[in-house]
Amino acid sequence: MSFRIAVALAATLGALSLTATAASARPNVVAFRGDYSPGTIVVRTSERRLYYVIDGAHAIRYPVGVGKAGKRWSGVTRISGKYRHPAWSPPAEVKHDNPRIPDVIPGGSPSNPMGVAAMTLAGGEYAIHGTNRRRSVGGFVSYGCVRMYNEDITDLYRRVSVGTPVVVTR
Repeated sequence: MSFRIAVALAATLGALSLTATAASARPNVVAFRGDYSPGTIVVRTSERRLYYVIDGAHAIRYPVGVGKAGKRWSGVTRISGKYRHPAWSPPAEVKHDNPRIPDVIPGGSPSNPMGVAAMTLAGGEYAIHGTNRRRSVGGFVSYGCVRMYNEDITDLYRRVSVGTPVVVTR
């Protein structure tokens, strides 16, 4: 094993052990292959899974809720913002389909669909965010956003920064 790989692996395992002690963290390290740089987020829509790439052979896997029929998308983007307990204003399409929804739902409200944290994606109205509707994780449920359990978005939020690459596949 090369020195660089050993140091990277030691740093990764150290970070995992630190976050694994937190009550909210549930890292699930799995074998992962793909032509992605460490630190990349890969959302595999068909699997309803998000992967945070650790190295060329491993990733942390999280279950997610993804876009429902007609709302799915794929592409490459980046994290453009990170927010704890964000307020939420429904996009025009959501408001059109649900006219009674408030114009703004305050952060921390149990009815706020963003959960405890959100990371916005560059180039659109989408985000990777928590949810207060646990049963929606694992389904085709959103208008294109990626929903995570609140404990999982908290874990991922700590691992990434603004500018992190995100790849969404069908």
